[in-house]
Amino acid sequence: MGDHEELGGQRAGTQPEEMETVSAIPTQKIPIPSPDLLRGVHLLNDPVHNKGAAFTARERDALGLRGLLPPRINSQEQQVAAVMENIQRKPSDLEKYIYLVSLQGRNETLFYRVVIDHLQDLMPLIYAPTVGLACQLYGRILRRPQGLFISAKDRGQIAEVLRNWPHQDVRIVVVTDGERVLGLGDLGAGGMGIPVGKLALYTACAGIQPTQCLPITLDVGTDNPELRHDPLYLGLPQPRLRGVAYDELVDEFVTAVTQVFPRALVQLEDFANANAFRLLAQYRDQICLFNDDIQGTGSVVLAGIYAGLRLAGSRLVDQCFLFLGAGEANLGVGALLVAALQAEGLTAAEARKRCWFFDSKGLVVQERTDLAPHKRLFAHAHPPVHDFAGAIAVLCPTTLVGACGMPGKFTRPMLRIMADLNERPLIFALSNPTSQSECTAQQAYEWTGGRAIFASGSPFPPVEYEGRTLDPGQANNVYIFPGVGLGAIASEARRVTDEMFFAAAKALAEEVGEEDLKVGRIYPPLSRIRQVSVQIALAVAEMAYVHSLAGRPRPVDLLAHIRSLVYEPIYQNYL
Repeated sequence: MGDHEELGGQRAGTQPEEMETVSAIPTQKIPIPSPDLLRGVHLLNDPVHNKGAAFTARERDALGLRGLLPPRINSQEQQVAAVMENIQRKPSDLEKYIYLVSLQGRNETLFYRVVIDHLQDLMPLIYAPTVGLACQLYGRILRRPQGLFISAKDRGQIAEVLRNWPHQDVRIVVVTDGERVLGLGDLGAGGMGIPVGKLALYTACAGIQPTQCLPITLDVGTDNPELRHDPLYLGLPQPRLRGVAYDELVDEFVTAVTQVFPRALVQLEDFANANAFRLLAQYRDQICLFNDDIQGTGSVVLAGIYAGLRLAGSRLVDQCFLFLGAGEANLGVGALLVAALQAEGLTAAEARKRCWFFDSKGLVVQERTDLAPHKRLFAHAHPPVHDFAGAIAVLCPTTLVGACGMPGKFTRPMLRIMADLNERPLIFALSNPTSQSECTAQQAYEWTGGRAIFASGSPFPPVEYEGRTLDPGQANNVYIFPGVGLGAIASEARRVTDEMFFAAAKALAEEVGEEDLKVGRIYPPLSRIRQVSVQIALAVAEMAYVHSLAGRPRPVDLLAHIRSLVYEPIYQNYL
């Protein structure tokens, strides 16, 4: 049935008398719809209002839908069952992704109902790891464009482009320039899959209204020669803008967003390191903006460390952290760890001394002259070390955090050293997608004698080890950014601060229960993500009010106010 598979037919066990059908002659007067209400085929083509076969008989008569739909009327529950059945029939994860994105483009309410009800199974399809392949093949699988493409050719008219978006009350903008998509590199305009996927998770995991979400790709060209010579590539087939031209385009974009959508939070996503740190520093104190790869990752890993230390029976101030990779993710973790250690009584210098970084040139030490500004803060006085195993041996870390984008870099000898040094070593293999992970969950457990406290960026299944079932945690930013966005919307925050991410990390760690820890899980199950996001939103909104950054008066019951904002994907009754 192609793109209309969720319409559904008679389910097994359904008796004919239970079916609601469209009667040939109306039995009562149908109210005349509002003049501004969509009708007929235009209504069916509007993903916000379309209900497919769930339109009732009275709605079909009033809205000009008679004959445009099969006569059988299905409930939303029946449609959800049909969608899940069709997903199971798809031969690959990519085909499942295409089907789900197509569903989102024609029936938004049903899409979110399905995702929320089956989040554990569907999140790897609508986001990492499947979204990475979707971005690589973007020009070949695109069915209907989503979001806004702002290209280098739109200089001087970006505000006009933004006004082409059909929804005016935008509260969350996720923007990428596609230069560093997951661990896959420069995918140019194909990176649009990332903001689309992130915003789907804002709605599914925190209840942000879908019409308040806007995905944007800044198409400034690509330095990927394969894409530039690919006739099916849909972006500008030219080298990337750099220097002043790039900065002027971004600055016009930021100014235009604040003019057209003055209450919007802007999330920077998958920018390359040099631009990511620079743009965050330039705009974070001017507008409501954050970088999820830096601050969101820092917050989710800090939360996992807090929960992991409960499992290990240890204290944060007694830890030594060794990071493989010195990019956005790991430096974001390091910055937030420094703030957390300072909150426990250390000076900034003492806190930074607990954090060591190892990049492609070796250990980040003071004598190196090749360090970018964002790395120098963590350059310590120490002899050079050029192999990671050697760094583990001399620094004796309690925690490894990998975000290097190269698979298998946490080897058996390295993890055995970690197990020799620590009763319960913390191992975070954060690189996405799964194929890029520094080690698998099974490797982490087997190579440490089942003693590792493990989390990864993309999901791994539970591992059976010596009669125990170990459930690896997923240090996924989805635990953080949706709640941060909801808290910013609830308070109408004028800025997003590191204190908010620190508060979010503590709120997330508090949601990890004893039953989670018993199976080695240092994050709450995804089935609780909407409740967790509300608690994070509360912590973030509290920070906005404490630091006088809120744009609206504090409600008497802040938690009730936040809950009132949460979107539930239930069909609207039009009559």
